[in-house]
Amino acid sequence: MQQSTRTFTDRFFLIIKGLGMGAANKVPGISGGVVAFVAGFYEEFIYSLKQVNKKAFKLLIAGRFKSFYRYINGRFLGLLFFGMIVSYFSVSKILDYFLSHYELYVWSLFFGMILGSIYYINKSFDDWHYKSIISLIIGAGLGIGISFLNPAKENDNLIFVFFCGIISVSGMTLPGFSGSFILILLGNYVLLLVDSVNSLYDTFAELIVGDFSFIQNTARIRLLKVLAVFTLGSVVGLVTFSHVLSYVLKYYRSITTASIIGFIVGSLGVVWPWKNTIFKTDDDGGLLYDSVGKKIIENYERFLPELNAETYLAFAYIIFGILLVLVLEWYGQKTRTNA
Repeated sequence: MQQSTRTFTDRFFLIIKGLGMGAANKVPGISGGVVAFVAGFYEEFIYSLKQVNKKAFKLLIAGRFKSFYRYINGRFLGLLFFGMIVSYFSVSKILDYFLSHYELYVWSLFFGMILGSIYYINKSFDDWHYKSIISLIIGAGLGIGISFLNPAKENDNLIFVFFCGIISVSGMTLPGFSGSFILILLGNYVLLLVDSVNSLYDTFAELIVGDFSFIQNTARIRLLKVLAVFTLGSVVGLVTFSHVLSYVLKYYRSITTASIIGFIVGSLGVVWPWKNTIFKTDDDGGLLYDSVGKKIIENYERFLPELNAETYLAFAYIIFGILLVLVLEWYGQKTRTNA
């Protein structure tokens, strides 16, 4: 663990990385795990989560809070999750704005960042053999296959919502595997990442001014229950995935890394900048909107770009995205060297 050796600057940048992970996790097609992988703290993140185990709960139940905090690398996880939470209610809203007004350029930036991620991970991986190559192909095939699936309909059954929580959190632990895009495919992206979160925000706003009328609002209570179950599923999934991944990283590092590279390659289809957004409609062909008046995304129709000024600017954003990842790589190497 590195919590005792971190400087103030390191802690500040850890919060920034949390902001990046939080924003990435909310955008369909982007994986927060890629941010962790490229920024150089992926393994510490997985192994810290793995510490949330039976021994940790015994320390917590016994009231040994300082020991519990140290055991789970609490300073690291606390700063990282603080950044994610802040991002969820701030940076992600800024991203929503830019996706609404400059969609092509945002996707171009993301596309460049994923290209840079592929370069970075591949450069640091030199254990290629037939097993790792097969894992790469399988990972890429799964990523491509997932990106072209048709979304299901919204389902607020609490058992299904719990399952969505387990699956969606995979984007934090599996680089290239977008949890938010999986929620689109499961039909519950708007329900879980828009409507329920807005309900929690509205509830807090009302509680601050002493308004408890939400208790009589059955729709609000339903969404809060959905959010609570989704959060519980996410916690279970996060801890479970971390234990599984720490094991496979220890005993099957080459195959795991090759599969991750494959996932990231496969995810390029999801973030391809040139695409038309297909919105959900009702039985009469009318557009469907979420609780904040935004059209509900169903899927994307991809196409090749025409060469014009807009396309050249999009290419510039792709290059900028690649350079951004290379800067993160440089900073990650500098941090590890100085540690």
